[in-house]
Amino acid sequence: MRYFYVLWGKNEMSSNEVCLLLGATGVGKTLLMKRLQKVNLHGLGELGATPSTLPTVGTNLTDLTLKRKKLTVRELGGCMGPIWPSYFKDCSSVMFMVDSANIAQISSSCIQLLSVLSAEPLCSASVLILFNKRDMPCTMSLVEVKSLFRMDDIIASATQPITTLELSARSGEGLQEVLGWLESIIVK
Repeated sequence: MRYFYVLWGKNEMSSNEVCLLLGATGVGKTLLMKRLQKVNLHGLGELGATPSTLPTVGTNLTDLTLKRKKLTVRELGGCMGPIWPSYFKDCSSVMFMVDSANIAQISSSCIQLLSVLSAEPLCSASVLILFNKRDMPCTMSLVEVKSLFRMDDIIASATQPITTLELSARSGEGLQEVLGWLESIIVK
């Protein structure tokens, strides 16, 4: 059944809300999905050891049930950046993840984010910008990252409602807030 959905995009599951999870390679998207799935099923108390991950080549689909509604999160590999736009028309929301411990990657992440926000099919999508890896010793403060991104200017000029959150997919810090945001967008 899932194969048919992925191949053709039509069946009873096509009425699901779809949220894209985007970001550069290595920012923690796959770990976030594994953690959200576990928290969604068992709660924060059952987080356990950090699962191993590999860089996503292609796409991963994860179904979450929130407020009795099914949400499919489509994680697109960072290496797929040039073809991300081909997935934009089928989604209602976007989570964009940034590695706040990787200073060298900040400018390219900002350019990717601006490209996503300027895409016509996403002009009214809800957007969550996730500043990940808050648990790393070399991470920048939220104020520093937002300043480098010029986040206030981006939010002021964007057509989309934008929310920003700090998290650590590794430690679990911020996962409950991400689930809360996802719940808020499917209730609309």
